[in-house]
Amino acid sequence: MATNGRRQMVEDDEDIIDVDDSSLMNNQANYAWEEEYKRSWDVLQEDEHGSLAGVVNSLQQAAKRKRLLRDTDPIQRGIIRHLFIIIDLSKAMQEKDLRPSRLSLTFTYLEAFIAEFFDQNPISQIGLVGTKDGLAEKLTELSGNPTEHIRALKLKKFQETGGEPSLQNALEMARSSLVHVPAHGSREILVIMGSLTTTDPGNIHDTISQLTQDNIRASVIALAAEVQVLKVLSTQTKGTFGVAMNEGHYRDLLFEVIPPTAVTTTKSASNLVQMGFPSRSNDSAATLCACHGKLTLGGYICPRCNAKLCDIPTECDICTLTLVSSPLLARSYHHLFPVENFIEVSWKDAAATTACFSCQKSFLSPHKISLQLQATTDAGRYQCKLCDKTFCAECDLFIHDVLHNCPGCLSQPRRRTASALNPSVGLSRTLNH
Repeated sequence: MATNGRRQMVEDDEDIIDVDDSSLMNNQANYAWEEEYKRSWDVLQEDEHGSLAGVVNSLQQAAKRKRLLRDTDPIQRGIIRHLFIIIDLSKAMQEKDLRPSRLSLTFTYLEAFIAEFFDQNPISQIGLVGTKDGLAEKLTELSGNPTEHIRALKLKKFQETGGEPSLQNALEMARSSLVHVPAHGSREILVIMGSLTTTDPGNIHDTISQLTQDNIRASVIALAAEVQVLKVLSTQTKGTFGVAMNEGHYRDLLFEVIPPTAVTTTKSASNLVQMGFPSRSNDSAATLCACHGKLTLGGYICPRCNAKLCDIPTECDICTLTLVSSPLLARSYHHLFPVENFIEVSWKDAAATTACFSCQKSFLSPHKISLQLQATTDAGRYQCKLCDKTFCAECDLFIHDVLHNCPGCLSQPRRRTASALNPSVGLSRTLNH
Protein backbone atom coordinates (compact mmCIF):
# COMPACT_ATOMS: atom_id res chain seq x y z
CA MET A 1 0.00 0.00 0.00
CA ALA A 2 2.83 2.33 0.82
CA THR A 3 4.42 1.61 -2.52
CA ASN A 4 1.21 2.26 -4.39
CA GLY A 5 0.72 5.47 -2.49
CA ARG A 6 4.24 6.62 -3.32
CA ARG A 7 3.68 5.71 -6.99
CA GLN A 8 0.47 7.71 -6.99
CA MET A 9 2.30 10.74 -5.60
CA VAL A 10 4.95 10.46 -8.29
CA GLU A 11 2.30 10.24 -10.98
CA ASP A 12 0.58 13.28 -9.54
CA ASP A 13 3.87 15.16 -9.53
CA GLU A 14 4.50 14.16 -13.12
CA ASP A 15 1.07 15.42 -14.05
CA ILE A 16 1.88 18.73 -12.43
CA ILE A 17 5.35 19.04 -13.97
CA ASP A 18 4.31 17.99 -17.47
CA VAL A 19 2.84 21.31 -18.57
CA ASP A 20 2.21 22.32 -22.16
CA ASP A 21 4.06 25.64 -22.32
CA SER A 22 3.55 26.25 -26.03
CA SER A 23 1.04 28.99 -25.34
CA LEU A 24 3.44 30.60 -22.89
CA MET A 25 6.21 30.59 -25.46
CA ASN A 26 3.87 32.17 -28.02
CA ASN A 27 3.02 34.95 -25.63
CA GLN A 28 6.68 35.60 -24.85
CA ALA A 29 7.48 35.90 -28.56
CA ASN A 30 5.25 38.98 -28.74
CA TYR A 31 7.77 41.17 -26.93
CA ALA A 32 9.20 43.83 -29.26
CA TRP A 33 12.79 43.28 -28.16
CA GLU A 34 12.47 39.55 -28.85
CA GLU A 35 10.90 40.06 -32.27
CA GLU A 36 13.79 42.30 -33.31
CA TYR A 37 16.43 39.65 -32.57
CA LYS A 38 14.35 36.52 -33.20
CA ARG A 39 16.47 34.09 -35.23
CA SER A 40 18.38 36.93 -36.88
CA TRP A 41 21.11 34.46 -37.84
CA ASP A 42 18.79 32.84 -40.38
CA VAL A 43 19.36 35.78 -42.72
CA LEU A 44 23.15 35.40 -42.65
CA GLN A 45 23.87 32.60 -45.08
CA GLU A 46 27.28 32.06 -46.61
CA ASP A 47 27.92 31.93 -50.31
CA GLU A 48 29.78 29.13 -52.06
CA HIS A 49 33.11 30.61 -50.94
CA GLY A 50 32.04 30.77 -47.28
CA SER A 51 31.85 34.58 -47.27
CA LEU A 52 29.19 36.80 -45.69
CA ALA A 53 30.16 39.92 -47.67
CA GLY A 54 27.25 39.65 -50.07
CA VAL A 55 24.64 39.39 -47.34
CA VAL A 56 26.15 42.23 -45.31
CA ASN A 57 26.24 44.52 -48.36
CA SER A 58 22.63 43.65 -49.11
CA LEU A 59 21.55 44.55 -45.58
CA GLN A 60 23.46 47.84 -45.74
CA GLN A 61 21.88 48.76 -49.08
CA ALA A 62 18.40 47.96 -47.76
CA ALA A 63 19.00 50.24 -44.76
CA LYS A 64 20.21 53.06 -47.01
CA ARG A 65 17.27 52.82 -49.39
CA LYS A 66 14.72 52.72 -46.56
CA ARG A 67 14.50 56.48 -46.30
CA LEU A 68 14.25 56.83 -50.09
CA LEU A 69 10.96 54.99 -50.27
CA ARG A 70 8.86 58.05 -49.59
CA ASP A 71 6.12 59.89 -51.39
CA THR A 72 7.43 61.35 -54.65
CA ASP A 73 4.19 62.80 -56.01
CA PRO A 74 4.66 66.36 -57.34
CA ILE A 75 2.59 68.32 -54.82
CA GLN A 76 2.84 71.89 -53.62
CA ARG A 77 5.32 72.24 -50.78
CA GLY A 78 6.65 75.20 -48.85
CA ILE A 79 10.27 75.65 -49.92
CA ILE A 80 10.78 78.79 -47.79
CA ARG A 81 10.76 77.49 -44.24
CA HIS A 82 11.29 79.11 -40.85
CA LEU A 83 12.09 76.52 -38.18
CA PHE A 84 12.80 76.95 -34.47
CA ILE A 85 14.37 74.00 -32.65
CA ILE A 86 13.58 73.85 -28.92
CA ILE A 87 16.21 71.86 -27.02
CA ASP A 88 15.58 70.50 -23.54
CA LEU A 89 18.59 71.42 -21.36
CA SER A 90 17.21 70.08 -18.09
CA LYS A 91 18.86 67.50 -15.83
CA ALA A 92 16.88 64.77 -17.58
CA MET A 93 19.18 65.19 -20.61
CA GLN A 94 22.08 63.80 -18.55
CA GLU A 95 20.57 60.30 -18.65
CA LYS A 96 22.71 57.73 -20.43
CA ASP A 97 20.00 55.53 -21.95
CA LEU A 98 21.15 57.06 -25.27
CA ARG A 99 24.93 56.81 -25.56
CA PRO A 100 27.02 58.67 -24.58
CA SER A 101 24.18 60.74 -23.09
CA ARG A 102 20.94 62.27 -24.28
CA LEU A 103 22.44 65.76 -24.48
CA SER A 104 25.70 64.75 -26.21
CA LEU A 105 23.87 62.63 -28.75
CA THR A 106 21.33 65.41 -29.38
CA PHE A 107 24.03 67.99 -30.08
CA THR A 108 25.89 65.57 -32.36
CA TYR A 109 22.76 64.77 -34.33
CA LEU A 110 21.75 68.44 -34.51
CA GLU A 111 25.04 69.39 -36.14
CA ALA A 112 24.44 66.83 -38.89
CA PHE A 113 20.76 67.81 -39.07
CA ILE A 114 21.51 71.51 -39.58
CA ALA A 115 24.02 70.81 -42.35
CA GLU A 116 21.60 68.45 -44.13
CA PHE A 117 18.63 70.77 -43.59
CA PHE A 118 20.29 73.70 -45.36
CA ASP A 119 21.56 71.41 -48.10
CA GLN A 120 17.99 70.29 -48.85
CA ASN A 121 16.32 73.64 -47.98
CA PRO A 122 18.85 76.30 -49.06
CA ILE A 123 16.49 79.29 -48.81
CA SER A 124 15.14 78.44 -45.36
CA GLN A 125 16.11 79.64 -41.89
CA ILE A 126 16.65 78.00 -38.50
CA GLY A 127 16.68 79.34 -34.94
CA LEU A 128 17.65 77.58 -31.68
CA VAL A 129 15.97 77.89 -28.27
CA GLY A 130 17.10 76.16 -25.07
CA THR A 131 15.07 75.66 -21.91
CA LYS A 132 16.22 74.82 -18.36
CA ASP A 133 15.61 76.00 -14.77
CA GLY A 134 12.05 76.93 -15.74
CA LEU A 135 13.29 79.51 -18.25
CA ALA A 136 13.84 79.71 -22.01
CA GLU A 137 16.89 81.21 -23.73
CA LYS A 138 17.32 81.97 -27.41
CA LEU A 139 20.60 80.42 -28.50
CA THR A 140 20.49 81.79 -32.07
CA GLU A 141 18.14 84.00 -34.04
CA LEU A 142 16.47 82.90 -37.28
CA SER A 143 19.28 82.70 -39.81
CA GLY A 144 20.20 80.92 -43.01
CA ASN A 145 23.84 80.47 -41.98
CA PRO A 146 24.47 76.90 -40.76
CA THR A 147 27.92 77.80 -39.42
CA GLU A 148 26.40 80.19 -36.91
CA HIS A 149 24.07 77.54 -35.47
CA ILE A 150 26.74 74.83 -35.32
CA ARG A 151 29.09 77.26 -33.58
CA ALA A 152 26.42 77.98 -30.97
CA LEU A 153 25.90 74.27 -30.31
CA LYS A 154 29.59 73.87 -29.54
CA LEU A 155 29.64 76.64 -26.92
CA LYS A 156 30.20 75.18 -23.47
CA LYS A 157 27.69 77.43 -21.74
CA PHE A 158 24.88 76.07 -23.91
CA GLN A 159 25.81 72.47 -23.04
CA GLU A 160 25.23 72.90 -19.31
CA THR A 161 22.04 71.37 -17.90
CA GLY A 162 20.00 72.20 -14.83
CA GLY A 163 16.55 72.13 -13.24
CA GLU A 164 13.33 71.49 -15.10
CA PRO A 165 12.36 72.70 -18.60
CA SER A 166 9.60 75.18 -19.35
CA LEU A 167 7.81 74.13 -22.49
CA GLN A 168 5.41 77.07 -22.43
CA ASN A 169 8.17 79.69 -22.14
CA ALA A 170 10.11 78.08 -25.00
CA LEU A 171 7.04 77.92 -27.24
CA GLU A 172 6.16 81.55 -26.52
CA MET A 173 9.71 82.66 -27.32
CA ALA A 174 9.66 80.82 -30.64
CA ARG A 175 6.16 82.06 -31.45
CA SER A 176 7.11 85.68 -30.83
CA SER A 177 9.72 85.43 -33.59
CA LEU A 178 7.71 83.32 -36.03
CA VAL A 179 4.66 85.59 -36.11
CA HIS A 180 6.76 88.29 -37.81
CA VAL A 181 8.07 86.14 -40.67
CA PRO A 182 6.53 86.66 -44.15
CA ALA A 183 3.28 84.86 -44.85
CA HIS A 184 4.69 83.04 -47.89
CA GLY A 185 7.07 81.03 -45.67
CA SER A 186 6.14 78.15 -43.38
CA ARG A 187 6.28 78.51 -39.60
CA GLU A 188 7.54 75.43 -37.80
CA ILE A 189 8.76 74.36 -34.36
CA LEU A 190 10.65 71.18 -33.50
CA VAL A 191 10.67 70.23 -29.80
CA ILE A 192 13.31 67.79 -28.50
CA MET A 193 12.18 66.87 -24.98
CA GLY A 194 13.90 64.49 -22.59
CA SER A 195 12.02 65.41 -19.43
CA LEU A 196 8.68 63.99 -18.34
CA THR A 197 7.69 67.24 -16.62
CA THR A 198 7.53 70.94 -17.50
CA THR A 199 7.45 74.03 -15.29
CA ASP A 200 5.09 76.55 -16.89
CA PRO A 201 3.95 79.97 -15.62
CA GLY A 202 0.43 79.62 -17.05
CA ASN A 203 -1.95 77.40 -18.94
CA ILE A 204 0.02 75.75 -21.73
CA HIS A 205 -3.17 74.89 -23.62
CA ASP A 206 -3.67 78.61 -24.24
CA THR A 207 -0.26 78.69 -25.88
CA ILE A 208 -1.13 75.67 -28.01
CA SER A 209 -4.33 77.37 -29.16
CA GLN A 210 -2.36 80.49 -30.06
CA LEU A 211 0.09 78.42 -32.11
CA THR A 212 -2.82 76.92 -34.02
CA GLN A 213 -4.27 80.37 -34.77
CA ASP A 214 -0.88 81.60 -36.01
CA ASN A 215 -0.51 78.57 -38.36
CA ILE A 216 2.61 77.38 -36.56
CA ARG A 217 3.27 73.66 -36.95
CA ALA A 218 4.93 71.98 -33.95
CA SER A 219 6.58 68.55 -34.11
CA VAL A 220 7.89 66.70 -31.07
CA ILE A 221 10.60 64.10 -30.49
CA ALA A 222 10.40 62.64 -26.98
CA LEU A 223 13.48 60.90 -25.62
CA ALA A 224 11.90 59.37 -22.50
CA ALA A 225 8.26 58.40 -23.03
CA GLU A 226 5.01 59.62 -24.53
CA VAL A 227 3.75 62.66 -22.60
CA GLN A 228 0.14 63.70 -23.09
CA VAL A 229 0.77 67.43 -23.38
CA LEU A 230 3.43 66.84 -26.05
CA LYS A 231 1.07 64.59 -27.99
CA VAL A 232 -1.69 67.24 -27.78
CA LEU A 233 0.76 69.91 -28.96
CA SER A 234 1.73 68.02 -32.10
CA THR A 235 -1.83 66.84 -32.84
CA GLN A 236 -3.54 70.23 -32.61
CA THR A 237 -0.84 72.01 -34.61
CA LYS A 238 -0.82 69.22 -37.27
CA GLY A 239 2.75 68.24 -36.52
CA THR A 240 4.40 64.88 -36.00
CA PHE A 241 5.15 63.04 -32.77
CA GLY A 242 7.59 60.25 -32.03
CA VAL A 243 9.38 58.58 -29.14
CA ALA A 244 13.01 57.63 -29.76
CA MET A 245 13.48 53.91 -29.09
CA ASN A 246 17.25 53.89 -29.68
CA GLU A 247 20.01 55.95 -31.24
CA GLY A 248 19.19 54.94 -34.82
CA HIS A 249 15.48 55.56 -34.38
CA TYR A 250 16.25 58.97 -32.85
CA ARG A 251 18.23 59.97 -35.93
CA ASP A 252 15.46 58.75 -38.25
CA LEU A 253 12.84 60.80 -36.39
CA LEU A 254 15.04 63.89 -36.52
CA PHE A 255 15.86 63.64 -40.22
CA GLU A 256 12.20 63.10 -41.15
CA VAL A 257 11.72 66.82 -40.47
CA ILE A 258 14.08 67.82 -43.30
CA PRO A 259 11.71 67.36 -46.29
CA PRO A 260 9.15 70.20 -46.45
CA THR A 261 5.54 69.33 -45.76
CA ALA A 262 2.66 69.87 -48.15
CA VAL A 263 1.05 73.30 -48.18
CA THR A 264 -2.32 73.39 -46.44
CA THR A 265 -5.49 74.48 -48.23
CA THR A 266 -5.62 77.71 -46.26
CA LYS A 267 -2.31 78.81 -47.81
CA SER A 268 -2.81 77.50 -51.33
CA ALA A 269 -3.60 80.93 -52.78
CA SER A 270 -0.93 82.14 -55.21
CA ASN A 271 0.85 85.39 -54.49
CA LEU A 272 3.84 87.27 -55.85
CA VAL A 273 7.01 86.92 -53.79
CA GLN A 274 9.54 89.67 -54.36
CA MET A 275 13.14 88.50 -54.14
CA GLY A 276 16.43 90.23 -54.70
CA PHE A 277 19.77 88.77 -55.75
CA PRO A 278 22.47 90.60 -53.75
CA SER A 279 26.04 91.11 -54.87
CA ARG A 280 29.15 90.34 -52.87
CA SER A 281 30.81 93.15 -50.94
CA ASN A 282 34.42 93.76 -51.98
CA ASP A 283 35.29 96.42 -49.39
CA SER A 284 38.93 96.41 -48.34
CA ALA A 285 38.06 97.86 -44.93
CA ALA A 286 35.48 96.72 -42.39
CA THR A 287 32.07 98.37 -42.61
CA LEU A 288 28.90 98.24 -40.53
CA CYS A 289 26.35 95.56 -41.35
CA ALA A 290 22.64 96.30 -41.13
CA CYS A 291 21.76 92.99 -39.48
CA HIS A 292 24.04 93.09 -36.41
CA GLY A 293 25.38 96.64 -36.40
CA LYS A 294 28.99 95.41 -36.25
CA LEU A 295 32.09 96.09 -38.29
CA THR A 296 32.62 93.14 -40.63
CA LEU A 297 34.59 92.28 -43.73
CA GLY A 298 32.73 90.89 -46.73
CA GLY A 299 29.01 90.34 -46.85
CA TYR A 300 26.23 91.03 -49.35
CA ILE A 301 24.79 94.28 -50.72
CA CYS A 302 21.02 94.60 -50.98
CA PRO A 303 20.08 95.50 -54.59
CA ARG A 304 17.22 97.78 -53.43
CA CYS A 305 18.62 99.89 -50.58
CA ASN A 306 22.37 99.09 -50.80
CA ALA A 307 22.44 97.93 -47.18
CA LYS A 308 25.13 95.46 -46.18
CA LEU A 309 24.14 92.10 -44.69
CA CYS A 310 26.29 89.24 -43.41
CA ASP A 311 24.58 86.16 -44.84
CA ILE A 312 21.90 85.00 -47.23
CA PRO A 313 19.17 83.86 -47.46
CA THR A 314 17.69 86.50 -45.21
CA GLU A 315 15.36 89.48 -45.17
CA CYS A 316 16.87 92.93 -45.46
CA ASP A 317 16.55 94.78 -42.14
CA ILE A 318 16.17 98.10 -43.96
CA CYS A 319 13.76 97.49 -46.87
CA THR A 320 12.42 94.00 -45.87
CA LEU A 321 13.31 92.54 -49.30
CA THR A 322 13.90 88.78 -49.32
CA LEU A 323 17.48 88.17 -50.42
CA VAL A 324 18.55 84.86 -51.98
CA SER A 325 20.99 83.62 -54.58
CA SER A 326 19.80 82.13 -57.85
CA PRO A 327 21.62 78.76 -57.38
CA LEU A 328 19.96 78.30 -53.98
CA LEU A 329 16.56 79.13 -55.44
CA ALA A 330 17.02 76.66 -58.29
CA ARG A 331 18.09 73.87 -55.92
CA SER A 332 14.91 74.27 -53.88
CA TYR A 333 12.67 73.06 -56.71
CA HIS A 334 13.64 69.42 -56.31
CA HIS A 335 11.12 69.17 -53.45
CA LEU A 336 8.34 70.18 -55.85
CA PHE A 337 9.38 67.79 -58.62
CA PRO A 338 11.25 64.89 -56.96
CA VAL A 339 12.76 61.99 -58.86
CA GLU A 340 10.47 58.97 -58.66
CA ASN A 341 11.62 56.01 -56.61
CA PHE A 342 13.50 53.44 -58.66
CA ILE A 343 12.10 49.92 -58.74
CA GLU A 344 14.20 47.03 -57.50
CA VAL A 345 15.27 44.51 -60.17
CA SER A 346 14.88 40.88 -59.19
CA TRP A 347 17.50 38.20 -59.76
CA LYS A 348 15.28 36.72 -62.47
CA ASP A 349 15.67 39.86 -64.61
CA ALA A 350 19.19 40.73 -63.45
CA ALA A 351 20.95 39.15 -66.40
CA ALA A 352 19.66 41.88 -68.74
CA THR A 353 22.08 44.46 -67.29
CA THR A 354 25.77 44.01 -66.56
CA ALA A 355 26.86 47.45 -65.31
CA CYS A 356 25.48 50.59 -63.70
CA PHE A 357 24.46 53.23 -66.27
CA SER A 358 25.92 56.05 -64.17
CA CYS A 359 29.23 54.86 -62.71
CA GLN A 360 29.75 51.85 -65.02
CA LYS A 361 30.37 49.59 -62.02
CA SER A 362 29.90 45.93 -62.93
CA PHE A 363 27.02 44.05 -61.33
CA LEU A 364 27.26 40.58 -59.87
CA SER A 365 26.24 37.98 -62.41
CA PRO A 366 23.23 35.92 -61.30
CA HIS A 367 24.97 32.81 -62.66
CA LYS A 368 27.69 33.18 -60.00
CA ILE A 369 25.22 33.45 -57.10
CA SER A 370 23.63 30.35 -55.66
CA LEU A 371 19.86 30.05 -55.54
CA GLN A 372 20.01 29.86 -51.75
CA LEU A 373 21.84 33.18 -51.55
CA GLN A 374 19.56 34.79 -54.13
CA ALA A 375 16.59 34.03 -51.89
CA THR A 376 18.05 36.10 -49.03
CA THR A 377 19.67 39.00 -50.94
CA ASP A 378 18.67 41.46 -53.62
CA ALA A 379 20.32 41.90 -56.98
CA GLY A 380 21.64 45.40 -56.20
CA ARG A 381 20.05 46.84 -59.34
CA TYR A 382 17.47 49.65 -59.38
CA GLN A 383 15.66 50.74 -62.52
CA CYS A 384 14.13 54.09 -63.46
CA LYS A 385 10.49 53.79 -64.50
CA LEU A 386 10.79 56.43 -67.22
CA CYS A 387 14.02 55.62 -69.07
CA ASP A 388 14.47 51.96 -68.01
CA LYS A 389 18.12 52.59 -67.13
CA THR A 390 19.58 50.54 -64.28
CA PHE A 391 21.69 51.93 -61.45
CA CYS A 392 23.58 50.56 -58.46
CA ALA A 393 22.59 51.30 -54.87
CA GLU A 394 25.21 54.05 -54.41
CA CYS A 395 24.12 55.90 -57.56
CA ASP A 396 20.48 55.45 -56.56
CA LEU A 397 21.19 57.27 -53.29
CA PHE A 398 23.25 59.96 -55.02
CA ILE A 399 20.54 60.64 -57.61
CA HIS A 400 17.76 61.03 -55.03
CA ASP A 401 19.75 62.79 -52.29
CA VAL A 402 22.16 65.04 -54.20
CA LEU A 403 21.62 65.18 -57.94
CA HIS A 404 17.79 65.18 -57.97
CA ASN A 405 17.82 64.33 -61.68
CA CYS A 406 17.96 60.98 -63.43
CA PRO A 407 21.04 60.75 -65.73
CA GLY A 408 19.25 58.24 -67.93
CA CYS A 409 16.33 60.59 -68.53
CA LEU A 410 18.62 63.56 -69.17
CA SER A 411 20.66 61.55 -71.68
CA GLN A 412 17.64 61.16 -73.94
CA PRO A 413 17.02 64.16 -76.26
CA ARG A 414 13.26 64.23 -75.77
CA ARG A 415 13.56 64.00 -72.01
CA ARG A 416 16.21 66.72 -71.96
CA THR A 417 14.04 69.08 -74.03
CA ALA A 418 11.07 68.44 -71.75
CA SER A 419 13.13 69.18 -68.67
CA ALA A 420 14.37 72.41 -70.20
CA LEU A 421 10.76 73.47 -70.65
CA ASN A 422 9.84 72.40 -67.10
CA PRO A 423 6.86 74.42 -65.88
CA SER A 424 8.44 74.64 -62.45
CA VAL A 425 10.49 77.58 -63.72
CA GLY A 426 7.33 79.69 -63.76
CA LEU A 427 6.06 78.72 -60.34
CA SER A 428 7.95 81.52 -58.63
CA ARG A 429 8.93 84.94 -59.86
CA THR A 430 11.90 86.85 -58.57
CA LEU A 431 12.30 90.58 -58.88
CA ASN A 432 15.68 92.24 -58.68
CA HIS A 433 15.07 95.80 -57.59
